[in-house]
Amino acid sequence: MPRIPYVDPDTVKDPEILGYLERARREGTPRPESQAIRAHSPNVIRAFSQAWELTFRHGVLDHSIKELCRVYVSKSIECEY
Repeated sequence: MPRIPYVDPDTVKDPEILGYLERARREGTPRPESQAIRAHSPNVIRAFSQAWELTFRHGVLDHSIKELCRVYVSKSIECEY
């Protein structure tokens, strides 16, 4: 269980933030749980989501290279996900 509770989407009034939460739920990335924590701070979820969009969905690298980068970062910080 996280130390920071997830934001309940039913309490979010900002349509932009709701869109970020819905897209994460629908597509699985970025992780919906992480987005639900970021949603506590509208500026944080906006900045993260916009950077994610530019980097991972519209970046210039092939998706397979991006996945290799994710694995490398996860292994280097010993992430258990």
